[in-house]
Amino acid sequence: MTSMSIAAEQLAVELARVADDMKCEEVTVMDLRGRSPVTDFFIVCSGTSDRQMHAAADEIISHSKKLGVRPFGRSNAKESEWLLVDLVDVVVHIFTTEKRRYYDLELLWGDAPRVTWSQSASA
Repeated sequence: MTSMSIAAEQLAVELARVADDMKCEEVTVMDLRGRSPVTDFFIVCSGTSDRQMHAAADEIISHSKKLGVRPFGRSNAKESEWLLVDLVDVVVHIFTTEKRRYYDLELLWGDAPRVTWSQSASA
């Protein structure tokens, strides 16, 4: 794990809540520790429109910076069916419903445990 001001699992839970607050659907957090050489956690969720998906990605980046975690990378396509925010230890995937079904990361990483998270108090 990289040196962060917040543990990767806690960051994943916090960002899942942000995605949920931003009206992303079916927010799933997968624990990839020991399964992926690239990252420790995936957050997978669905957006309802380009605008909403980009707003969610912007808010996820903003919130991570408040927690002391700077993004390593982000997809920036104006119109996209799959946005990615790479925070090194946590990677956030925001799909359209159709692309999420097509790529089916939950099936691909089916052996990865799911992390339980709850909605924020404001939800």
